[in-house]
Amino acid sequence: MELVFTTESLEASKRYAAWQGAICDVYVHVDVEAEQRSDYQGFIREARFGVLTMTDVLLSEQRISRRQRHIARLDKDCYYVEFIQQGKVNVLQAGQTLSTSSHVGAIFSAAEAYDLECVGKVRSLYLEIPRKDFSLRFSENRIPVAMTIATGRGLGRIAAEFCSTLASQSSSVDEAARARLGDELMDVLALALDMGDKDQFSEDATAQKARLRSVKAWIEEHLTDPGLSLEKIARNNGISLRHLHYLFRMTDMSVSEWILDRRLQRSYDMLTRLEQPVLSVTEVAYQLGFSSSSHFSTVFRRKFGHSPSELRRR
Repeated sequence: MELVFTTESLEASKRYAAWQGAICDVYVHVDVEAEQRSDYQGFIREARFGVLTMTDVLLSEQRISRRQRHIARLDKDCYYVEFIQQGKVNVLQAGQTLSTSSHVGAIFSAAEAYDLECVGKVRSLYLEIPRKDFSLRFSENRIPVAMTIATGRGLGRIAAEFCSTLASQSSSVDEAARARLGDELMDVLALALDMGDKDQFSEDATAQKARLRSVKAWIEEHLTDPGLSLEKIARNNGISLRHLHYLFRMTDMSVSEWILDRRLQRSYDMLTRLEQPVLSVTEVAYQLGFSSSSHFSTVFRRKFGHSPSELRRR
């Protein structure tokens, strides 16, 4: 993501004023009020995904307010979606208080007055979504506004994880692909808001694909775990074993076959990557969760046509 502004290189005594001048007055059109101003910390990074703008924000404890005078300066009608990575934020809009955290996100209108109460240091991803584009994804163009999104389970979790993945990989994706991914993210968000607490993944192809993407990403992060089991995968992703097997029907492999394939591919990469510390074949096998080096060599030869040792000697 592209860095828009950071207080890191500034003298501590000048950070708060710089944040107000560069960000609050110009970039987002809000007022801020922070009690601890002597060593203010904050940054904002940005990436575009078609019509959708994503920002990665670090905020010190403060209150952020948008009023009519700020709204009059806006040149677009958008919604904000907030996914908290660290800390807590209370969103106040239209007489409601939405308490958000790492397990609860929120959607609210950027074109109506609001307050954000940041409790402690906050790291959050914000999505700016044009009303016109988002409303097309709802029946009668009715978008649920000023409401929370449960991000610890179901479609809310898929949306939040998808958002985090896009944030971390944005620099490696070209403009056309980012536009398509932005559309997919809006589709998943619309489903999450439409379905609320209902968990009906099997009834919608987009939701199935998003859930499978989320499960695969979690498995990738835990490939080195020798105790990785289907039960553990299902439990940590909030689904049943039956649902896990159902999701992988969309691929040409079972869950176990996919895990083995990814472990073998990663082991191949480790054995041929010269810049990393050289590990023995046995060390590579155990590091990627194989219970024995002989079994590792057997399945490696079956996939690649030669043993790990033969690959090393090439």
